[in-house]
Amino acid sequence: LFASMSTMPGARILRVNAFGTAAFVITAIGGAVQSGFLRTLAAVIALVLFTVGCVVFLWALLQAFQRSRSDNIGMGGLFFLLAPTAPGAVRRPFMALFALQTVVGLGTAIATFGVKPFTPLAFGVMVPVFGLGLAGLWAARYGQFGPRVAEGPRKVPVNRTE
Repeated sequence: LFASMSTMPGARILRVNAFGTAAFVITAIGGAVQSGFLRTLAAVIALVLFTVGCVVFLWALLQAFQRSRSDNIGMGGLFFLLAPTAPGAVRRPFMALFALQTVVGLGTAIATFGVKPFTPLAFGVMVPVFGLGLAGLWAARYGQFGPRVAEGPRKVPVNRTE
């Protein structure tokens, strides 16, 4: 799945995503199994990843706004890397990490909710913003979008009932 990580454009963005996801998965699952320090650490990592994700999400939007002057950028292509924005070798690892973040975030929050409601692991449900932000950054920098089509002047209908 990550075999082409070193040769693809923007490989560093994918590595950051993989590293952050690994840190989240390890601490979230550890925090679900054992309360105390691991649960607190999982919450801190989830909040850090969410915060970084928010900043990167906005950064990706700003870069996409710049590109939108010449390229026709859609939100599905920008954040979910829908074809033709990214090749499958790029889309698959980004979306796999996003899915893993979502499943682990929801799973650990739900698993610990039955034991004690409102545990720190509930912060994990916000982590997928990290994955979406990084996917958006990759697309804003390296994604393939169609050219923006210049629109002609709009015709205003004239009411000729007189």
